[in-house]
Order: sequence, then structure tokens, then C-alpha cells
Amino acid sequence: MNIEISQPYDEEPLLGCGPIRPEPDASGASLRHRVFEQVRSAGQISRIDLAKQLRVSPASITALVAELLDLGLLRESQDTTRTTTRGRPPVALSVQPDAGYVVGIKLARAQHTALLVDAAGRPLAQASLACALRRRSLAQMITETGQVLDALLEQANLSRADIACIGLGMPGMIDHASGQMVWSPLLTEKNRPLRALAEDAFGVPVAVDNDANLVTLAELWFGKGRAMADFAVVTVEQGVGMGLVINHRLYRGAGSLGMELGHTKVQMDGALCQCGQRGCLEAYIADYALVREASTALDPSDLGTVAPDVMLQQLYEQAKAGNEAARVIFRRAGRFLALGLANIVNLFDPPLIILAGERMQYDYLYADEVLREMHSLSLNRDAAPQQVETHAWGDLMWAHGAAALALSEIADAMAERRV
Repeated sequence: MNIEISQPYDEEPLLGCGPIRPEPDASGASLRHRVFEQVRSAGQISRIDLAKQLRVSPASITALVAELLDLGLLRESQDTTRTTTRGRPPVALSVQPDAGYVVGIKLARAQHTALLVDAAGRPLAQASLACALRRRSLAQMITETGQVLDALLEQANLSRADIACIGLGMPGMIDHASGQMVWSPLLTEKNRPLRALAEDAFGVPVAVDNDANLVTLAELWFGKGRAMADFAVVTVEQGVGMGLVINHRLYRGAGSLGMELGHTKVQMDGALCQCGQRGCLEAYIADYALVREASTALDPSDLGTVAPDVMLQQLYEQAKAGNEAARVIFRRAGRFLALGLANIVNLFDPPLIILAGERMQYDYLYADEVLREMHSLSLNRDAAPQQVETHAWGDLMWAHGAAALALSEIADAMAERRV
């Protein structure tokens, strides 16, 4: 297990985290909650600017800020965004970093990654745990999660009692609202109460979601999507996932099981997917789909003991070196990806699609011909092609998303504390 501690909070600038909404959020949250979230999003903001952005009176802001200061959720500091030549130096508000700590954990087949974050969204420590099992029971998964959690907290000199919430994500179908794990390629069981079992094991509130939603939350809270009202994220790794943001909020569907792009059907009675059905998109472009065909392009005598990641890298290197069989494998995967992206455009027409995940190092999956084919399969071909960006995030970005999930879960409770 490898542990790494980041630099102390105060040595880095306050940049804020969370969605940046240009209009006041009238979603039903209390005004005090909206004040807290606006400060966290800005990173640093004055009372007068806060009143302007929320379109409320300065007197109301003064009263609510006083409550949040008394609760220890906000703090005052010199406003570095303004200068003055007379009188008192301008004062800005920011989130009190030690108002609460959350942990984000991304569970995967080969490695679990954990990140400790303070109330302002600043990473404090990270940990990872290498895993040998291809599939395991949920009990074993929770044991492994506890190991990486405790190693993280030990290095940060914190206990489980110091953690306000744990965000937990894994590939598969995870019902965020109920906390149910419907199915995951990592587990030998189905339909298990993941959140309840994790909360019993750790004694800490837990929020759960699938890993594609985690990386979408990472973009929404920390990345390119902070100031965007609508965008989609497509992840390509051990599976194919999708996250969709509508009006600055993650869309999950009626049962928290929507956006399963990888399991949309692209060929009837086609290739076998790890979900047990045939013809799913991910059965043609995910890691295991490329590995399944690698023996046609690589020397079969060398594949017996080669790890899947190593085999994929060898396949990519062979394609770059001119191996036609390897090139055909990637070209075919790129065409299927173009089909999936075109379906997203035709269904949702997002202004931006972000391709994320470790596989984005393979440029065959987002080559110009792939994007041209995506546009040719879209209905509105007279319009400019959809904007597509690639973000080759590692596991830590997914853990960032899990931390954002935890921060969003505790925002209500923090802002509604009683003085």
C-alpha cells in the first residue's frame, strides 16, 4: 500500500470547488445553504459580491454569514482579489477548511484509490491498495475498502470519527438513492445493500455511486465542467460508462441507473458483454474487448502470463509500429465509439462531450476519423461538429469525484446546523 501526503492547505491558493452557477439556485435549498455553497464555489468572495450573485439584500447576507461564522463553517481573511488605498483592508469569506473532512474512494479491479479532502475541497492525503482478485464477494470488498481507508486516516492522523462522509464508487449499476449495488463486474453477488453494509462496517455515513458518475462529478466540481450548465462524460476503461450533467446537476435517471451507455446495444446477438448480454457497446471497445482480440495481432506464445494492461500496451505499440491486425482492432473499436458518441449527440445534444479514462492515451479511439464518423452519424450534420475533449485522468481523478459525492451529501447538514 502506497501513501502520499499533499502540501498543507494554507500553502496553496483558494480556488473554490463545486458547480459555478451564473444564476441564483432556486432549487428549494435554504438561503443559508445557498450562501455556503456560493462561498465554497468562489473560493474567496466578499459579502457585497455574495449579495449581488444571490440577488438578496446585503443585510440578509450579513445575518446569514454571521451564523455561518459562528458555526465555524466560514472564515474571514484579507480579500486578495481587491486592493484599497485607505481604510481597513477588504475582507473576504472562504470555507473553514477544518469544518469537516470527507473521503472519496474509487474501487477498481487492480487498485483501490482513496483521497482525503477538507470542507473547502482541498486534497490532504491519498492512498492506494493493489488488489490481486479479479472478482470478490462484497464482504471482501468492504474489508479491502476498510484497509485503504484506515491507512489513509493513519497517515493524516485522523480517525473514522473525524470523517463526515465517505463517497464510494465502483463500476457497475449502483442505485445512488437507495444505496443498492444492483450489479458490478468486480463482485460475485448481485442486489446487495452496499451503502448500509459499508456504514455498518465503518461507522460513518456513506454515499455510493457508479464510477462513471464519479468522474463526471470530478469534472463538475474540480474540472472543465464547473462553469458549464450541460455536458456529457464518456469513460473508457474496464467498461464503458457515461455521466450527464443537465443545468449544473448530475442526472441519474428515475432509479439512479440511467446513462448506461456501455450497455446500449449496437449489434443484435453480437459479442458477449461482461454483464451477461450480447451486443453491448462496451463489448467492442472496453479493455476486455480489446484484450479478447489481442491474440490475433500478438504472438500467442507470449500471452499466457501477460497482464491485461501490459497486453493492451503491447497491442497499441504494435499498431503504432504498423502491425495491420493491431490497427484493425483499434480502428474497429474507434468506429463503435463513434456510433456511441453519435447516439449521445442525437439523444441529448450536449455542447461538450469529455472522453475520460486511462484508455484516452490510445489516440485511435479519438482520432480525426472517429470524430468525423461521429458527426456523419449525427442527425444535424449541417451544424458544426460537437465539441469533444479528451482527459486522460488516472485513478486519483475518480477519487476526486467520490470526494465530491461526499461533499455534496453533507452540504445540507453542514449549512443547516444550529448555532
